[in-house]
Amino acid sequence: MDIPRPIEPEDIPPLLALNNEHAQALSWQEPAQFDALLSTAFHTRTIGPLGAPAALLVAFDETAAYDNPNFRWLKAHFSTFVYIDRVVVAASAGGRGYARALYDDLRAASKTRLVCEINVHPPNPGSVAFHTKMGFREVGRAELDNGKTVAYFECTL
Repeated sequence: MDIPRPIEPEDIPPLLALNNEHAQALSWQEPAQFDALLSTAFHTRTIGPLGAPAALLVAFDETAAYDNPNFRWLKAHFSTFVYIDRVVVAASAGGRGYARALYDDLRAASKTRLVCEINVHPPNPGSVAFHTKMGFREVGRAELDNGKTVAYFECTL
């Protein structure tokens, strides 16, 4: 199985495309916005060949200057955390354990709880099932200005 690795410059265009293929769940990114996201994150990893990655994880710790409603909710409720902002695996790489490998890699780099949000409306039952299996539990909900309802999940290490 492929293992998580740092993101290289050649990976950024295909990772941006992968992100934007899943914009409903992740949020659309323009190139400069995506570069800023990656450069300010606590932890970024990918899996797959250089220039043709198949998965992405981006996480921020509580010290980040990240203007995001989900991050703000989590910061108001936890003093220390690592926020999984986005994780995505290409459809062609599904079922290979890439999401689990990315999470295991993040756990090894973290010393505190992992947190994330999952869409409840529109629903994302696959993500809820995955996170529950990985040891996450729901700790709250919020309705966002964009009409989405999200559930917040935590996994203590």
